[in-house]
Amino acid sequence: MTGPVDFARVNAAALRQSDAVVKGLLPDGRRDGEEWVARNPHRADRKLGSFKINLATGRWGDFASGDKGGDLVSLAAFVARVNQREAAIRLAESLGINPFN
Repeated sequence: MTGPVDFARVNAAALRQSDAVVKGLLPDGRRDGEEWVARNPHRADRKLGSFKINLATGRWGDFASGDKGGDLVSLAAFVARVNQREAAIRLAESLGINPFN
């Protein structure tokens, strides 16, 4: 796996399947309108509420901890605790697309 990652391609593909992507990353969440509401996997959340992902844009944030990101690749990196490149490659593989330029 070498070469530059096409982050725009991976993010666009992830957004087209945002419901499935967030369910895979945060399976204990639920849809609330255009958002996925879940527990932050890196803190001891007892209930849903502060951690939300916009399913149309991919922007996400935890209003209790301040963790946030602008797309689904950054969400995948946050959840798996890997860098953006590794997260994009893993996400692309799960979506069946080539992550490289």
